[in-house]
Amino acid sequence: MLRNTVKTIVVIIFCLSINNIYSQEASKIKWYTIQEAAKLSKKKPKKIFIDVFTDWCGWCKRMDATTFTNPVIIDYINQKYYAVKLDAERKDTIILDGKMFVNPNPTGNRSTHQLAQSLLNNQMSYPSYVFLDEMGREITISPGYSEAANFEAVLHYFGDNEYFNMTWENYQKQFKGKVVKE
Repeated sequence: MLRNTVKTIVVIIFCLSINNIYSQEASKIKWYTIQEAAKLSKKKPKKIFIDVFTDWCGWCKRMDATTFTNPVIIDYINQKYYAVKLDAERKDTIILDGKMFVNPNPTGNRSTHQLAQSLLNNQMSYPSYVFLDEMGREITISPGYSEAANFEAVLHYFGDNEYFNMTWENYQKQFKGKVVKE
């Protein structure tokens, strides 16, 4: 009797821990490299969302800790976008669509990678978010920290192609999000 009870408890604990691990994984944004996102979008077209950040940026860290941990934001990004995290000061070479991007001074302090410069049109501000359409063309660049409730509207505006139908100002007025204002 005791042996069966112990076995049952062990099985229950195992099942709960597996479920907890799965829930934690499912509740995170699926981040890709820029090359992976471009390749995936060619096979199954989706917009690409790029978070351009630096390691020293306080607002970037706050975005990661707050907005990007909100379940509504996580679900929507994972559904509608291939999400990319791009360190603007990364040291390695990136080849994208046959073009090579490098950090011209990889040993220097705060040297900006050419891909980040290209994506942000040399307007280096962190964090910044680049939205690309299904063909990899820039839709817009959105700079600065944003709380989840405000960011949800931005994600939907581009993710649902509402930017074709109305101005951002009109869209903001009528948007009814799921995120509770902080």
